[in-house]
Amino acid sequence: MKAYSVENTQYAHAMGHLLALYTQVDQFIMETCAERIATAPGHDARMGLAKQVGDECRHVTIQQQWMQTFCVDQTPVIDKRSIEHLHAHFRALDWVDFLTDLYLVVEALGSQAVEQVVPLADPGTRESLRVPLQDELDHVAFGLSELQKALDGMDVLERQARLDKIPARIQRLFDRLNDLDVPVQEWFEQVGTSPLQLHAVLDRRREELVAGLAA
Repeated sequence: MKAYSVENTQYAHAMGHLLALYTQVDQFIMETCAERIATAPGHDARMGLAKQVGDECRHVTIQQQWMQTFCVDQTPVIDKRSIEHLHAHFRALDWVDFLTDLYLVVEALGSQAVEQVVPLADPGTRESLRVPLQDELDHVAFGLSELQKALDGMDVLERQARLDKIPARIQRLFDRLNDLDVPVQEWFEQVGTSPLQLHAVLDRRREELVAGLAA
């Protein structure tokens, strides 16, 4: 793998699309968490979601400012209809499935993918991702804590049944995101990321997340 500069046209084109995607995802997370605050079970859950709304708002602002400097086309890469379908998906979930889909897939695995790009990125892009990735650690910790709390509040059989379903939930959401017809893997390759290494890292992280919940 090698780091690229903004003078590399292919790199700049692909990184621009990834930055637009990251910003759109952060906007989606902000809206999704804001909608869930009122029905979250308990003060800690509501406060955690409220904090995340503020964090994601800051991320969107940071990334929009950098994209303007980087002269990135800020047109959303996920079409409006697909975003609406994703919102409908999350609105329909109970608390445990909401935490699983948002924090295990979108947050934990999504930020893990972004981290693979950071060492290869130009200095400006690295700096634009520094605060968002730091905050993601807190967000993932919050989501995992709330998910563990919810699972621990169940009887043994129900808890095990929920745990058994988590790997399939993760895969289904992955498949759904892949069906959005956004060439994310191509963009990752064009900024210097090895597809095999990326898949290996994500598979390892997914196994760690599932094992941690079952412990």
